[in-house]
Amino acid sequence: MQVPLLSLSYRRKILQMKILVVDDETDVKTLFEQRFRREIKNGEMDFAFANSGEEALEYMKTHNHEAVLILSDINMPGMSGLQLLQHIKQKYEAPPPVVMMITAYGDDENYQQAMKLGADDFLTKPVDFTALKEKLKTITA
Repeated sequence: MQVPLLSLSYRRKILQMKILVVDDETDVKTLFEQRFRREIKNGEMDFAFANSGEEALEYMKTHNHEAVLILSDINMPGMSGLQLLQHIKQKYEAPPPVVMMITAYGDDENYQQAMKLGADDFLTKPVDFTALKEKLKTITA
């Protein structure tokens, strides 16, 4: 029996990591698209962006929880990143997305609360994109 070959676009879709970046700062989209230009072009990663926790939850709902990784700022107007983390960990169990929290404040209180709520990692701004890329490679491996 001969196994049909999968098209390149279909294989890319299967192997592509979907990442949802949640941050109220509008320049974050441009920054991530620049820093991950090669990975986006190669079809390794696909980014979606939300400007608030509420928008992120709506994205997860309308896109059938397709994000495998969520990078969320902690301090945002409205729903905070910690509140978003709590919603995600309670609602999306199988499979749960990996959630990395990002903050400009590397204080122990935010770190402890994020870990208690189920964060998979904690990053401080400015984001070290070289280190972030290494972390993402371990998720896809």
